[in-house]
Formats: sequence, structure tokens, C-alpha cells
Amino acid sequence: MNALQNIDPAAALPGSDVLHWLTNDTRDQRFIDNIFAEMCIRLQQAGIPVKRATLHLLIHHPQWLGARIMWADGMHEAEIARVDYDVRGRSEYIGSPANEMYDGATEVHENLERDPSLGRKHAVYDEMRAKGLTDYVAWPLHHTLGKRHMVTFATDRPGGFEDAHVAGLLKLLPVLALVSEIRMKNRLARTLLETYVGTHAGELILAGATRRGSGTTVRAAILICDLRDFTRISDNWPRDDVIDLLNDYFDAMSEPIVRHGGEILKFIGDGLLAIFPLSQPSACANLLRAVSEARQAMAVLNENNSVTGRAPLHYGIGAHVGDVMYGNIGSRTRLDFTVIGPAVNMASRLETLTKQLGRTVLLSRAFADLVKNDFELERVGEHPVRGFNEPVELFAYHG
Repeated sequence: MNALQNIDPAAALPGSDVLHWLTNDTRDQRFIDNIFAEMCIRLQQAGIPVKRATLHLLIHHPQWLGARIMWADGMHEAEIARVDYDVRGRSEYIGSPANEMYDGATEVHENLERDPSLGRKHAVYDEMRAKGLTDYVAWPLHHTLGKRHMVTFATDRPGGFEDAHVAGLLKLLPVLALVSEIRMKNRLARTLLETYVGTHAGELILAGATRRGSGTTVRAAILICDLRDFTRISDNWPRDDVIDLLNDYFDAMSEPIVRHGGEILKFIGDGLLAIFPLSQPSACANLLRAVSEARQAMAVLNENNSVTGRAPLHYGIGAHVGDVMYGNIGSRTRLDFTVIGPAVNMASRLETLTKQLGRTVLLSRAFADLVKNDFELERVGEHPVRGFNEPVELFAYHG
């Protein structure tokens, strides 16, 4: 018999006002961690002696399996901790309430006042006892399509939760599941867009910029980077090694770009396209600062690869500045949010010329004029550029 069956149906459950608030008054709150913290505070005010609570969500972010939202008495905001993909092989997970829950348990209820030798064995229970907690309960939180998450509550009340307290908490679960799923899917949509099209483009798409052909003209510094000899590498290396190599290479290149205000619009095989909008202060200088840091990161990567007998990686970068069309381009059913225009073509041609001219980074005269007072550049003369009528004066950057 569960806690709900033990309660007089005519009696008002503690937490009924919290249920009404959760159902009707959270529509304007964007973040589930804020809702969860306020819910716990309201539960206390309603007479349910919650001292600690956690919400565990499997989010399948590109870098993390999930997140744990934790609230404790006295906190006005919840703490969010990321959960790594390899957590299920670690002692903190094995035998834990989360382990039981994701293995199919419908409830984990542990009396923390009894002799520890008679109860469940895991460090999390010892930690809660050490903090004076007396009772702990965890339940699955069901989202649509069989997605299963977890919520937990603990108290320091002598004797633990009463049946009415547990029943009041159980009543909240279906609404908490709906409220958390909406916020989680909103966050997931934003995360996926940031991951696949970039932060700025993702914001524009979420704001409604989804019509094919829609876009705007942006003046930007354009960076195109390409890995050398990738065909040979992909033909001769094991598949998993090639994937690891590309990921390491893109980390070395991408992190400095993002750190200095650039936006990576796409990865093209072993290359990438990024822009630094000139609406940002010092966009061209920031592009070169990102290039400098990327070169340092690539040097470290090559040094690490040499330990395992791998040949060093070489690459070329072309940079230009100009107006680009920034928006939705593609078929009726598959769009790409990207930039096009002669300025993009110029950056691509400069990257190609790095092979012929034996330089790692080539800049157009238009780009060089905007940074020549702050960076040391090497003039490499005028050169014909495929697709353009006039030769282009080029500069190399060795920073």
C-alpha cells in the first residue's frame, strides 16, 4: 500500500497550494532549476519538511550524459552539476539510488535513522546521515516516449516523512514531469542549435528566422581553415583514429575562435568556416588572436601525437573581410544557415593559395589594412586569385 492509499480522500494533502502554483504560475519561468528551487521552498512553507532535493535529468548533450539539479535548505537557487558519459562505470553511480532507478525501480525509500548495517550500502546514504538527514525517497520522473528521469527528497525531521508528506510529494510528480520536460526540451533545442549551427545563428532560428531565402547582409571577417593531406590520412589510418584526430584538430582550432568572439558556421570535412562580425569591436584583431592561440594548440597536439608515432598535422588558413549574405539557404525541406558571397569565396581561395605559397596563414590586403598597425605581417606580393579579375595583394601572418 502506498502513501496515497493511506490518506483520507477528504483530507487536503499538504502541498496542494504548491501543486496549483506548479500547474498555473510557472509558465513565465524559463529555467527548470529556478522552478525546482522555488518549489522546494514552497513545500517547506506548506509544511512538508524537505531539507534536500535533487532532480536528475538525462539530457544527452554532446559533452555530458545529464545534469543534477540540487537544492538544500537555505538555498535560494539550485546548484547544477554536469554528469559525464562515463559515470555509469564509476563507484559514485554503481549501487546508488540513480542506478536503482534507471534499472527500473519505481521507488527508493530509505530510513536513514536505522542501523546503517541494515540499510542500503552506498556513500550517498552515509553522506546524508552525516548531515543529519533522517529519511530519503526517490521516484522516477516520466517524460514522453519512455524517457525516465529521477527526483529525490530528504528530510531531517525525527521519524522521517509522514505518509501525508509522501502523498503530497507524489501528487506533484506528474505536473513536475510536464513542467521539467517542457524546459528540458527548450534547452535541448537551444543546445542542439548552438552545437550544429552556432550560438548566434541558433538564436536567430529560435527567434523565427526559418524561412528559406531569408537573411541579412553582414560585414565580417571571414576565416576558412583546411587540414593538409587529409585524404592520405583517412585512407591509411583506422577509422576511429581518424575521428579522434579530427576532433582533436577541431578542438585546437575552434576553442580559440569561440573564445575571441568568432562564430563557427560549419565544418566541411576537414575544414571549417567561421566569421567575426565587424559589429564587434576589434573583430579582425580578434581573428588573428584566435589564429595565434590555435597555432599554439596545434603545436601541443602535434607534440602529443609524436609520442604515439603520428606524423604532425599541417593546415592552411585564409582570412578576408567583406560583406556576406547571412541566412537560410537550401532546398524546401533542408536548410543551411550560413554565409555566402564573394568575400567568402576570396577567403576560400586564399586558404588554397597557402599550399602554393608555402605560408600557413594568408590575409587579403583589405583584411591586412585593418590590423597592420597592431600585428607584424609579411607582404608576399600580388597574386592571381581564381574567380577574380585582378591580382590580390597578400600578406602572411606568422604570430
